[in-house]
Amino acid sequence: MRRKIITGLLALVMMAGLMFTGCAGDGAPAGETIKLGYVQWACAEASTHLAQAVIMDELGYEVKVTSIEAGALYDGLADGALDAQTTAWLPVTHADYMEQYGDQIDDYGQLYNNARIGLVVPTYVDIDSIEELNEHVDQFGGRIVGIDGGAGIMIATEQAIEDYPLELELVESSDMAMTAALDDAYLEGEWIVVTGWTPHWKFASFDLKFLEDPKGVYGGAEDIHVMARQGLEEDAPDVANFLKNYYLEDYQLGEIIGAIADGAEPLEAAREWIAENEDVVEGWLQ
Repeated sequence: MRRKIITGLLALVMMAGLMFTGCAGDGAPAGETIKLGYVQWACAEASTHLAQAVIMDELGYEVKVTSIEAGALYDGLADGALDAQTTAWLPVTHADYMEQYGDQIDDYGQLYNNARIGLVVPTYVDIDSIEELNEHVDQFGGRIVGIDGGAGIMIATEQAIEDYPLELELVESSDMAMTAALDDAYLEGEWIVVTGWTPHWKFASFDLKFLEDPKGVYGGAEDIHVMARQGLEEDAPDVANFLKNYYLEDYQLGEIIGAIADGAEPLEAAREWIAENEDVVEGWLQ
């Protein structure tokens, strides 16, 4: 009788173990964590948390998301501390990082195309080219409002100041601080020039324009790529497959960026978008 009881208990334990493993998703080892990193840009925040929601809810992994500066992001992919990132701007903005780390990470292809960086002003600002900035230094308060030091767009802007040459100072801040300064100036109709890029929610909230860049310092349209650590495809093939298929149109990424800008928690905004776009997500998982 005792042997039958023990045998029955073992069977129950094994069944419970199988059920627990099944809850981890198709092929997802129970307790395994996927680590995603992103720079604090609106497009990066939106696409990263959307990837987080898919990997958690559809593939069954735990996902840790970390916001760090760009250099540390690429270093983390190269040494395996991070598994993937969804916003590598190529061929210009992240060129320095790819030159340093490109042979140590895997390029999973485009997430988004026709991205752009440059200097941005409100449309009421009566100039159209970077070459005109020096004629209005005082109106711009003698500054270009930037984001995090070391970001690709900041490096490009430092080059623009040298190449044109500009008599304005590049001020380091953050994406949030830059858009706050833009908001304040816009409400007062004041002149301001900021480092800008698309996709970004500010283009939906304000009437803005890129200044022409006749010297081509900022390059043309760019593509946003997904990058992963080497070995992810072997360790988590379902995650790698999703990330290789992961692609967003401009309006799709803009919907998530806008929801976050309106106050939604990033992960919740991503989950709401998934619920309304199940067919798109199914295509990523094929």
